[in-house]
Amino acid sequence: MQIQELVGAVHEAAWLPWAVQYFFLIGMSTTALFMTLPGFVFGKTSLLPMARLAMITAVTTGIAGPVALLADLHQPFRFWEFFVYTHATSWMAWGSWIVISYVTLMLLYTWAVHRPALYRWGKEDWRFAWLFRFLAFGSEANSFARPLGLAASLSAIGILTYTGAEVAVVHSRPLWNTPLLPLQFAATGAVGALGVMLVLGRLLATGSDTEAKMNRFLAICLAVVAVLGVLWFGVALSGLSPSHSEALASIAGFPVWQMIAVWASLAIAIPFVIALISPTHTGWVTGLIAIHAAWMFRWTVFMGGQAVPKVGSGLYDALMPTGIDGMMGVIGTFGLWIFLLIVYTTFVPWAEADVPSAPSDAPSAHPVRTV
Repeated sequence: MQIQELVGAVHEAAWLPWAVQYFFLIGMSTTALFMTLPGFVFGKTSLLPMARLAMITAVTTGIAGPVALLADLHQPFRFWEFFVYTHATSWMAWGSWIVISYVTLMLLYTWAVHRPALYRWGKEDWRFAWLFRFLAFGSEANSFARPLGLAASLSAIGILTYTGAEVAVVHSRPLWNTPLLPLQFAATGAVGALGVMLVLGRLLATGSDTEAKMNRFLAICLAVVAVLGVLWFGVALSGLSPSHSEALASIAGFPVWQMIAVWASLAIAIPFVIALISPTHTGWVTGLIAIHAAWMFRWTVFMGGQAVPKVGSGLYDALMPTGIDGMMGVIGTFGLWIFLLIVYTTFVPWAEADVPSAPSDAPSAHPVRTV
């Protein structure tokens, strides 16, 4: 008789809640940036109010996200090592370059969009006029908005690709090892971005027409998330992919995962129905549920995925720690985003952002300065 015993060593979780925050924020930033393109790059004036909200979302979450990533590394110089010791086959190594390029291009694109309004603010007689004249570089031309917007969108595609791929390539965890994961990250990122935009739309009173449009876009994105979920479940049940079948077998039968499946269905169905039946005056409800759904999807993937043992049976505890690496980190990241939101809506002429082809003296839909 032979007895084979597997002994597991105690180790820290590879992905902490800081990582959940990064993937959550950067996913919303990149998808929100795509939603700015119809208004600020392709000149669809009817979508300008939505594009303005999308720009606020893209910039604030795009800055807060990399901060959460640095916190997850514990030592900022570890990020520098990705540049010094580049590994050509590592998605994380490629990601370090992509993140830098995305944040840089996003900020340049934002500057180009707001440059005409910054120049106009710089001509007014008030205490910050000199700063806005400096930021506008003495000109109100925004001809750079289109090329910078397209370049930023390409780097956003790179972000969505590397963030999904660096998790999907982990063969040791079947729950992660699926080509559908990058698509789910993108779809749920769009859901979260639209959720933030709906909440901001209610706070900033952008109008019921804009709210209705965003709710309709939200319904489409929720439908895409549902289709991808059903596709993953169907592939796992069919046995066409051993990895998917193994992933389903590793969580089937556990009540907590059954509850997660019910939660995911409700998080998709409830805002979907509300957005279709009553697209106006419901932004608070659909927006907050959408934000919750996007965040919980990433928590389930990262923390819940690590709760499934690589060897052995049962599940590990995947509770939210209370220290700086857990609950306090999540609250701190949210506080940073609130701070960036206040700064952006106070010192940036977001309500006057216009299409690149608009004349410099064209009236703005929101002519009142928010400072």
